[in-house]
Amino acid sequence: MCGIFGAIGTSRPVNADRALEVMAHRGPDQRAVLRLPGEGDRPEATFGFVRLAILDLTENGAQPMQKGDLVIVFNGEIYDHHLLRAELEERGVSFRSRSDTEVLLEGYRAFGEAVLDRITGMFAFAIWDTKRGELFAARDPAGKKPFFFTQVPDGLVFASEIKAIRASGLRTTVDEDELSVFLALGHGHGDRTAHAEVRELRPGHCLSLAKGAGAPRIRRYYRAPFADPPLEISADEAASEVRRLLDAAVKRRLVADVPVGAFLSGGIDSTVVVGLMAKHTRGKVRTFSIGFEGDPAYDETRFARMAAQSFDTDHTELRVTPRATDLVDPLVRMHDGPFGDSSALPTSIVSGLTREHVTVALTGDGGDEIFCGYERFLAAEVAERIPAPLRHVAARAASLVPPGPTEKGLRAKARRFFVTSAASLEDRLFSYSPYFLPRLDALVGEARARTGRERVTSFAHDVLAPTSGASALSRILAFNYETYLPYDLLVKADRSSMMHSLELRSPFLDRALTDFAARLPDGMRRRGLSKKWILKKAFPDMLPDALVNRPKMGFGVPLAAWFRTSLKGMLDDAFAPGARLYRYVDEAEVRRLLAEQDAGKADHGQRVWLLLTLETWLRQMEEAP
Repeated sequence: MCGIFGAIGTSRPVNADRALEVMAHRGPDQRAVLRLPGEGDRPEATFGFVRLAILDLTENGAQPMQKGDLVIVFNGEIYDHHLLRAELEERGVSFRSRSDTEVLLEGYRAFGEAVLDRITGMFAFAIWDTKRGELFAARDPAGKKPFFFTQVPDGLVFASEIKAIRASGLRTTVDEDELSVFLALGHGHGDRTAHAEVRELRPGHCLSLAKGAGAPRIRRYYRAPFADPPLEISADEAASEVRRLLDAAVKRRLVADVPVGAFLSGGIDSTVVVGLMAKHTRGKVRTFSIGFEGDPAYDETRFARMAAQSFDTDHTELRVTPRATDLVDPLVRMHDGPFGDSSALPTSIVSGLTREHVTVALTGDGGDEIFCGYERFLAAEVAERIPAPLRHVAARAASLVPPGPTEKGLRAKARRFFVTSAASLEDRLFSYSPYFLPRLDALVGEARARTGRERVTSFAHDVLAPTSGASALSRILAFNYETYLPYDLLVKADRSSMMHSLELRSPFLDRALTDFAARLPDGMRRRGLSKKWILKKAFPDMLPDALVNRPKMGFGVPLAAWFRTSLKGMLDDAFAPGARLYRYVDEAEVRRLLAEQDAGKADHGQRVWLLLTLETWLRQMEEAP
């Protein structure tokens, strides 16, 4: 895993060295810049790369890689590159390295854009054809690896992180309308970012830009097949295929020339991944988990310990009382914008612990998304089955019930279910976001709230429209795969791990497994209230009853308690009169939220965290990148 940078055709000088410097955490093993000569003193193109060496640790795998008339910068891993290599060698292609980078470059030379259908992996890459004067870039189907770009009058600048684009010499400004979306959802959407001048290449999309053509051509090359007809398959056949595909996905992700371990929470997903790793690993699997002192509601270490004992792993456990104040600024700096998911904190902590021992870690990310692991999936599906008149009556009645002091209890969940039951499917799905969507008017004003809601609604419609003929549950899973997964879960995983130069690999997001799981009949995704039914059926030997039947905890932190104690001083400073966020949000509304939080009348922990990251980011925007 690495960091990439490039500038095509820009007449302005770009500071590629500074761009790489601010991404050094993504690649501590090598840093290099390649400038291709153009007219006069102006380079035709500039490419930069910071390397976290995983495969072929020699200089032969170094980047930017130039071979013939092609130049490539590539962040990620191609897990089946040996298959493409063999196919290319049969065509007479010779290789000078063992790296997947060279295979990808030669694959593009042979097949063009169609190479994307021949590779399995996580990636963001750009290839410059010096002969044709054309750039081609692509991002993996799930969105594991980031790719940001900005158009300049005569070209394009791109990078793995927005801060690198800014450090190269390009000024960016706050997108005030897009801030409303971040405040509504806790994360971004589509191709927009919190920076008005910067766009994000969406997952499963590729980009082409011919020299002097102006705007790039962007197209989708992959869509998870949730809208396809369900497979006609028995439960036993489905379980067998799930086991085969996940086993192959794990095995592929163990290939590395550096030490490999795994995050282990004791949940179903990470436990199965570790069980399969143990099957394919000669020695003991290295596993890692953390727990927070003093709050059992946020401590999964006993379950992780149980799973570690089941597979006799070399388990490292860290029980922490984190100094959250030390993590907020660097975490926000990694995200280059506000970010509402506070589980970035524990993800960063466990990444730091893990990096002390290994360079690569496998995770259970994606299991909930493709196998129906969230309560909100079932709730949204159940609501679809209730007759519309009853839903409207229930929504009106539930709206009269005041919110409780926590958003995690049964009362809060029941109230949210009934209040949102009368809404459209897309509105109902977004309503489970714990941020500001239902109270956006009070926070940012009616005009900006309207713009934010229009963007959210338009994005939701675009995501759901291709699934119109599918079952409610398939549509819900498709929606989550294209919203929460790439814009929250995978952003958090990438930034929190790269902060410590740790590569994360996610077997559940393997393309072949996703393609199969997306077409499972609803009855195999859940049975009654039992979630991830087919996954449990596929791995009965790896899942002790105590782990299967345990309540789902999530990877959270006790924000409400921290905001009343260790983070109180930080909040007082961040939200003092004159704070930068009051240029965009209503100060009185913020103070009302804080007062309710302090008094224990409501649980605004996630909302306050989002506002804290907003204020921190606005301060950082005033600094030199």
